[in-house]
Amino acid sequence: MAKPADVRFYFDADVLGLAKVISSLRSDVTFPGDSGGTVHKRERPACTIADPATRDEVWIPEAASHGWLIVTRDSKIQDHPAEVSAVRAAGARMVALAGKDAVGVWQQLEVLMTQWRRIERCLEAVSPCIFTATRTTFRDVPI
Repeated sequence: MAKPADVRFYFDADVLGLAKVISSLRSDVTFPGDSGGTVHKRERPACTIADPATRDEVWIPEAASHGWLIVTRDSKIQDHPAEVSAVRAAGARMVALAGKDAVGVWQQLEVLMTQWRRIERCLEAVSPCIFTATRTTFRDVPI
């Protein structure tokens, strides 16, 4: 019998391909429309964010309410005041895969794996916070 999974990461709809790869390997990852699953004898429930088209001002507070670290793809997160404002208002923690390094699923996977230890440490970061990650850099975005 599977034990309940402790979901810690929410992958946004703009990295859905990456989310499906990672959620097949890790029980602590969910994404919009995720019907749940069992990985390594841990059962992940269906995601409370059912529709990948859910607007930022809805899914960001929902993800933050669960304490999930948000993983998204946005090369210029600092240039999107509504998204930054939603992160701030919800007390969310977010990592944005950025730049040309994060265009396709394979490149996103490379960024994610290269920066994984830093990304995991963001689970302990004081919220709200936003970080950007490329293959070679990881930085805090002033919010």
